[in-house]
Amino acid sequence: MPVKFEQTELEGVTLCVPEVYRDARGFFMETYHAARYMDGGVRAVFVQDNCSCSCKGVLRGLHYQLHKPQAKLVSCIRGEIYDVAVDIRRGSPTFGRWAGAVLSEVNSHQLFIPGGFAHGFYVLSEVAEISYKCSEFYDPRDERGLRWNDPALGIAWPVSEPVLSGKDAAQPFLKDQPEEQLPVYQGSGVKREM
Repeated sequence: MPVKFEQTELEGVTLCVPEVYRDARGFFMETYHAARYMDGGVRAVFVQDNCSCSCKGVLRGLHYQLHKPQAKLVSCIRGEIYDVAVDIRRGSPTFGRWAGAVLSEVNSHQLFIPGGFAHGFYVLSEVAEISYKCSEFYDPRDERGLRWNDPALGIAWPVSEPVLSGKDAAQPFLKDQPEEQLPVYQGSGVKREM
């Protein structure tokens, strides 16, 4: 089953467009095939799958792990979201730039986000269920974040007053995040700092 891989303007951030077979009964699609995705540039070994459900107007993010950076393959299996990746790797030629895509149950698109990027999404539909694969186990002690509306990032969110968790509302701006709290760019990857 073919998958189209569309590179964004950020190295490694890839929009994955699986082929969906629809008929009167419903649909079928492969959501992941290791060999095909590796050939398409999605070079991660996934160790954890997560699922979350959020209501319209909720914005989650921007989150990342510092010492154990998580690559993510994000899908919206119900509803519609605006999904965003931000390059926060120190020394990267695209540091501080972002890429976004609409993911929905209708378009079946996925966004691959390499380790070292911050990630967040905004819920466009009444309810959205998000499923995502991670290349590292979640470690709450390693979690970091950035403010969703940081003017230095200039993310074109389709909202001005989202519903936020207390933690996300209090995240620091990029300029206030100590340099040692940001991942390090290593060519096409990210260096793990210990």
